[in-house]
Parts: sequence; C-alpha cells; structure tokens
Amino acid sequence: MGNSWVKIIVSIAAMLLLAKVSIGAEVLKLRHFQSVYSDDKEAGLSAPEGVGCDEKGHILVADSGNGRLVRFSLIDGKAMPDKEIKVPELSFPVRVQINSKGEIFALDGRQKRVVRFSSAGAYLGRLDPADLPSPSTVIPRSFDIGKDDSIYLLDVFGGRVLILTPEGKFTKKIDFPEGYDVISDLAVDGKGNMFLIDSVKAMVYVAAKGSETFPPLTESMKEVIKFPATITTDAHGNIYLADKNGGVIYIVGQDGSFKGEQLSMGWKEGQLRYPCQLCVNDKGEVFVADRANNRIQIFSTAR
Repeated sequence: MGNSWVKIIVSIAAMLLLAKVSIGAEVLKLRHFQSVYSDDKEAGLSAPEGVGCDEKGHILVADSGNGRLVRFSLIDGKAMPDKEIKVPELSFPVRVQINSKGEIFALDGRQKRVVRFSSAGAYLGRLDPADLPSPSTVIPRSFDIGKDDSIYLLDVFGGRVLILTPEGKFTKKIDFPEGYDVISDLAVDGKGNMFLIDSVKAMVYVAAKGSETFPPLTESMKEVIKFPATITTDAHGNIYLADKNGGVIYIVGQDGSFKGEQLSMGWKEGQLRYPCQLCVNDKGEVFVADRANNRIQIFSTAR
C-alpha cells in the first residue's frame, strides 16, 4: 500500500473519530473580540505563557519573556491594563491563578516553584507543600485552584496530583493514570472533578470528586490533535484543549463528546501561534495566552 493510501486512510479515521464523538453534541464557537498587547505604560508583552481570570473581572497575565505578571480589569467588556507585579522571586512565570479572595498564585517555570501574592500584588512568599508523602521532592509543571481555594499541584517528579489546603498543607494525592506518556496540564471544575491532558497520546483523563484514580475520559485523539498542552473547563462542564503545535482550540463535553474545533494557526486577530494557558470566566469569555504572537486574546462563546 502506497503512502498516499495510508494518508487517505488516516484522514478517514480522523473524520470518523470526530463524527463518533460529535453525535448529539452541541457545537460551541469562539468569536474574537479583543487582543491585548501591552501594559498601562504601553510596554509590550513578550511570549506570555499564562493567563488567569476570576468572576470579578480581573485578569492576570504571566508575561513570561519579561519576567513579570501584568494585571488587567474588564471594564465595559474591554480589558484595561493596570500595574505590573515584578519581584526577583518570580523570574519566569508560566502559569497564574486567582483564588476566591483575589490572592494571586504563579508558577515559575525555571525555578520550579509556586509563589503567592496578595490581592493588592504584595509578595507573600513561596508555596511550600507540607506533610507530603514520599517522595518529598516536588517538581510542579502546572496547578489549579478549586472553588474552595484548595490547590491542585501537578507533580511530574512524583507522577501524581497533590491536593493541598490554601495554606499548602497536604491532604490527598492521586497518581497519574497507568500507561500515561506526557501529562502536561490539569484542570479542576466547579464540582471538584479533576481533568488531565496527556499531550503525546492526546487523551483526557478524569478523576471524579472523591475518586482515587484517573480513568480515561476520551480515546486518543492524536489523529486529529497535534499536541494538546493545556486544559481548562467552564461553568457548563465544557473542556477546552489548546493544541500548542496546531494553533487550534478543541472543546469536548465531560462525557467525552466533541463540541467544536475552533481557530487556526496564524498571526491575524483571532488566530493563534503556540497557545498556552487558557481561562474561562463565569460569562463564558475565553482568555488565551497567545505566546508566539506576544498577546492575550479574548473570545466570546456562542452555540
């Protein structure tokens, strides 16, 4: 069988996969309405890898290339820049989250640690997990914060998710699923369900609240998705996957059903180049750290 026939068969298999998971599913669409390129002093963003948001209209950008966080506020639907947060203890932020009190947590990708700030931006110190089971060494790749302000730490050294109190005390761990390849990110929804993304297998795993394991939610989607590196959820139970190498956002339901393939690779408004962290607020507005385009893009969702 020639290479051309192999490519045709692979393409048909990919279409069948999408057809299988999309039956009865509601398709969501992303509509671009703003891009953010600079801070309040018109200093440009540089390769931002992280973006966090909350229900009060606050947006935090991990401006990775500039070694800082930049604050924005949504005013009349438009992101308005505020002050930067820059300290020596955070040299290369790659993930940022906001808890219910407005406190800010950021992951330093070089120093492999999470640091925290007050809602006003004052540095509060490192998040040092306490009372951990073996191994005591932790190398975080990502993290998320639950509705109760519990902290979920993706520990790639121990191959586990660590669940911590808001103060950093260990409460529980769940090991990565058997046979995983590269677990790149996690997300926690409003009900306490946890989701993992395996970037190489292009599979989503789920641990329902109270569960001790991560069974697969989807089959492998690698015929369709190149390298899904980040994951988040919205208030309606939808799961958003950013294909880092493909510049596409995929949306699936919590039952694994396909709900949309959105956007494309490029530099124009509404296109992405190496998207990183995602965030969805309670209004359904989607924020994307568009790293290679040196911007944050904001989208609305429509059915």
